[in-house]
Amino acid sequence: QVQLVESGGGFVQPGGSLRLSCAASGNIFSINEMGWYRQAPGKERELVASITSGGSTYHKDSVTGRFSISRDNARNTLNLQMNSLKPEDTAVYYCRFARYNEYDVKQAEYWGQGTQVTVSS
Repeated sequence: QVQLVESGGGFVQPGGSLRLSCAASGNIFSINEMGWYRQAPGKERELVASITSGGSTYHKDSVTGRFSISRDNARNTLNLQMNSLKPEDTAVYYCRFARYNEYDVKQAEYWGQGTQVTVSS
């Protein structure tokens, strides 16, 4: 089992910055993919950014150049630095850890409880 706790959400004006963190505990040694998702009211949950155990990253087009995903292995923490925030970034942000086997079949996934990000003037 893996437990995830997000922090760092809040209210910010357009153009501002926030840094989300996801603290992980439990059996994280077999985790090979980590990511940040978000869900706005009335919309489906979407992938924002991800990072593999090998360090490869992906960022959704609309956040490329503004958001940056990173991990701190020493602190078992996944981070999302969000700059130049826009009102359309408003959503509940979730971290997700997953384990895939050698055939790229998902074996397990774990979600945090979510943290609200509100961008408004």
